[in-house]
Amino acid sequence: MNRRKKIYEKLKKKDKKANEKLNKSNKPKYISKAEREKLAQMTPDDNQSED
Repeated sequence: MNRRKKIYEKLKKKDKKANEKLNKSNKPKYISKAEREKLAQMTPDDNQSED
C-alpha cells in the first residue's frame, strides 16, 4: 500500500508542476524598492514639474 501511495504522490506532483507551467499567472513581475527608485531617477519627474 505504501509503495503504491508513494508512486501516486510522485505522479501527482509531476502533473501539478506541468499544469503550473502551462497556466502562467498574469501577475506582474515584482520590482524591488531599490529598482523602483532607480527607474524613477532615470525618467523625468513630470509630476513635480507641474506643481
